[in-house]
Amino acid sequence: QVQLVESGGGVVQAGGSLRLSCAASGRTFSRQAMGWFRQTPGKEREFVAAMSWSGSSTYYVDSVKGRFTISRDNAKNTVYLQMNSLKPEDTAVYYCAAAFNNGNIDYVTSHRYEYPNWGQGTQVTVSS
Repeated sequence: QVQLVESGGGVVQAGGSLRLSCAASGRTFSRQAMGWFRQTPGKEREFVAAMSWSGSSTYYVDSVKGRFTISRDNAKNTVYLQMNSLKPEDTAVYYCAAAFNNGNIDYVTSHRYEYPNWGQGTQVTVSS
């Protein structure tokens, strides 16, 4: 079991930036793709970005491409989400998630069901 703790959320004006962090601890953080998802009230949790364990593969939802960057530091068991040019529609609770360990260090996925481990979430609010 992997425990995940997000931080870095807050309130920012449109056009501003935030960097979210997700610290992992527990039995393993090895060979797992990591992802970021977000959720607003009354809507399903949606995929935002993901990165393979090796860092060689990344995947973004179209709405954040060119604005958000996912990165990871495996030595520190931490994954990041740099969010630039934020828009009011980016307002949501952001969740970090660890995917199933399938042994493929280059594997990345956007499917929520492939992420069994989740953090508690951090609120991001973008004001117009």
